[in-house]
Formats: sequence, structure tokens, C-alpha cells
Amino acid sequence: MVLRCLIIRTSRKNVDFKLYKEAGLAYSIGMCSTKVSDNMDALIKLALEEDFGDGDVTSTYFVPEGLQARALMRPRTRGVLSGVKVAESVFKAVDPTLRVEVYLHDGEEVSPDAIVMMIEGSARSILGAERTALNFIQRLSGVATMTNKYVKAISHTGCKLLDTRKTTPGYRLLEKAAVVHGGGNNHRLGLYDRAMVKDNHLMTDGNTQHLQECINKLKSDKPGVEVELEADNLTQVEAFLQLKGVDYILLDNMSCEDMRKAVEMRGDSPKPYFEASGGLTLATAPAAAETGVDFISFGCLTHSVPSMDLGLDFTVER
Repeated sequence: MVLRCLIIRTSRKNVDFKLYKEAGLAYSIGMCSTKVSDNMDALIKLALEEDFGDGDVTSTYFVPEGLQARALMRPRTRGVLSGVKVAESVFKAVDPTLRVEVYLHDGEEVSPDAIVMMIEGSARSILGAERTALNFIQRLSGVATMTNKYVKAISHTGCKLLDTRKTTPGYRLLEKAAVVHGGGNNHRLGLYDRAMVKDNHLMTDGNTQHLQECINKLKSDKPGVEVELEADNLTQVEAFLQLKGVDYILLDNMSCEDMRKAVEMRGDSPKPYFEASGGLTLATAPAAAETGVDFISFGCLTHSVPSMDLGLDFTVER
């Protein structure tokens, strides 16, 4: 079984990898272990149940029972694939006797009319699985394609692109895998693998001594969990740089000038790493990356991405 790497967090000095298998991405953090393949199977089951209900009346009454067909899945636009394994699994879940040949894989850039996969077998089965399979691969390929655009926009810098937790409920593992397929990197997976202290969490009225006590307690109880603090201005950045145990500082909605100053305030120290977030777009991402920040995060990679257009072209055997 070929092993590939899913980047959970990256830094200039250290890279923290979680391995996943081709047949199912595996995350293992502390006592929590989840496989994307397990999550995928559950989502496929749910999707097919809501689509089929008590049966596909169209195929049952209008498609001959023994009719055999061949379908070619093709992209209608340029993009980056993700969800190929999920789509293949949908066809197999509907009818294990279907023959599926996959020609293009997750992470590959494709052009219109390329053939992603071929499906052969019962026409009723292929038609029944079609929409659910396309829903998955279109959504996930849309995430990978959008991510790839942002990656290319900042590729001339050392800054890395991150996603967020702004994912479709239930789809987080699949969508974060799609970000990786597009060339991006994953931010924290959930509330459990990084402490991210935003303004809504700061109940200390700027009391950095209390913040330090909280950080010390967390590091003692959960030494593997990183700490990220959100800063809205350079005054907060200066205060946070004095704290021990801070791994990241998030620069929220700051101007490029202030982000550059924040990086200068860090001096020659490699940490804490700086993450830029808020108010950035594809057009403004390059300038933000050029300030010297280590990461830029975008919620739009998963929360408002357009799906990639793919479709099935059918032929039948008479």
C-alpha cells in the first residue's frame, strides 16, 4: 500500500506530518484517531439513502432491467481533482458488480474532456449512482481547484497557504484532504489539536500574566498541543511576543505595513510563527505573503467555493 503525506501543520523549521493511505486518509492525534475512509463510507451511505429513498422510480420504470451501459466521467472545465476515490466508492456501494477503471487521480490537474474514470455495467445502477458520485467529486474538486489558485498566487514567497475550520458539517476530513490535493496545508482539524485564543476567548482584560498561567497549564497537561493567539494590533503583538510557549500569532485584519512590522518585531527568532488572516482575497494574497508572514489562512477555500463541473457521458449496449 502506497503511503502519502497529508500536511497538518507546516513551519519553516519543523514539518508535522500525518500519514494517510491511498485507500483512506488516517488522522491520529492524541487519543483521537479517525480515518477519512470511515467518514467517507458514512457520508456515502447517508447521501445514497436520502437520494434513493424507497427506490429509483425513473430507472425502474423507464430503463430496461438488463440494459448494460458504459459511462465516461469527464471534466467540463480546467481544474484539480479531489474526491476521485469517493466517487468510485459511490458506484461500488450502489452495485458491487460495476466495473470502475480510474485513469486520473486526486491532485492531478485536468482539462476539459479528459477521462477521469470509466464505469461499466447495469445502466440502472450507473444512473442511480450518478448524481451522488458527481456531487462528491464536484464539491471536493472545487475545493482543490480554488486552493490551487491561491497556492500559485503566493508561490513566489516562502509563505504557506492554510485552510480553516469553516467546512461543510460532516465533510471536514474530505474537504481538508481536498485542500492538500490542491497544494495547500491544513490548519488545526478541530478544537482538540490546537488552542487558538481569539478575542472572544480573552476574558482577561489584557492581563498577560493570567494568559501566561493558562499557557503554562495547557503545556503541562497537553504538551503536544500548540498555542495560537489572535492579535488585532501591534500593541498586542508586542505583548504576546513576551510570553513563553506561544507557537503562533494570528495577525487579524492587519495592513501589509503592520504585518511587516510584526515580523520585524520578532527579530531573528524563528518563533512564534505569524499567520495572516481576515480581509484578504486572491488579489491581495501575494502582497500579504510578501510581508514575511509564515502562513496565510482563507476560509473561502471551503466555505464558499464553487463546485467544479464534471459529468458522465453514456453509451448503451443494445
